[in-house]
Amino acid sequence: MPEHRIRPLALCIFHHHGKILVNRFTDAVEKRTLFRPIGGGIEFGERSVDAIVREVQEELGLSISDVRLIGTLESIFTYAGKPGHEIVQVYDARFDDADAYEKPWLQGHESDGALFRATWCSSSSFTAESPLVPEGLYDLLKKASLLE
Repeated sequence: MPEHRIRPLALCIFHHHGKILVNRFTDAVEKRTLFRPIGGGIEFGERSVDAIVREVQEELGLSISDVRLIGTLESIFTYAGKPGHEIVQVYDARFDDADAYEKPWLQGHESDGALFRATWCSSSSFTAESPLVPEGLYDLLKKASLLE
């Protein structure tokens, strides 16, 4: 039986003209679409702010600046039929390359090499059937005026 553990995670919100950059993926078991900002796991001995800079560089090949913490969320969920538990540091930042904001999507790759397209989505893209995850992120972004 696999050991259950809490995963520390850092996510970054990039916003532009009322939209945020998200990775769209599907839970094959529940047959639903989910949206999540760019980011990933915090490694042992690594500060969450350093993790987000590293994750954006690894996933998108882009450097960022003006990184600021906007909140912390705790997410207990089921994905692909398996339970998960994350403590999520949510950051706001900007891309150093302004051209990133003019593209309809950015090519990225996960740590396992899988490719993805991060797209700019407005709040109307997120519904109960196709939510922005982790839980509580939508409300946090609304409160911080990062999502219209």
